[in-house]
Amino acid sequence: MKKIEAIIRLSKFEKVRDALAAIGVRFFTLSEVKGFGLQAGKKMTYRGSTYDSDYIARLQLEILCAGEKVDEIIDTIVSAARTGEVGDGKIIVTDVEHIVRIRTSETNAEAI
Repeated sequence: MKKIEAIIRLSKFEKVRDALAAIGVRFFTLSEVKGFGLQAGKKMTYRGSTYDSDYIARLQLEILCAGEKVDEIIDTIVSAARTGEVGDGKIIVTDVEHIVRIRTSETNAEAI
């Protein structure tokens, strides 16, 4: 079992979501995150006031999957989220030892 964490631009979420659905990814967790990297922060204006933002808003998707699906999911996210500009995001893959669905006590692949 694998966990894929993808940090993407907010503007690319719908395209990534639709692309994942097309390959059969039925479930993921979505979080709004902020980060700091190669892309510098921007000045933002809200109701006439200007704010200096040191952090860039992004979305983080967490996807649990079987090991054989990892490459397909990564390729799908990369093709849907890529703009070619600095700040397109990152994808991290980690091993998952055990998954339990609380409602039914199913484990591992059945719990996804």
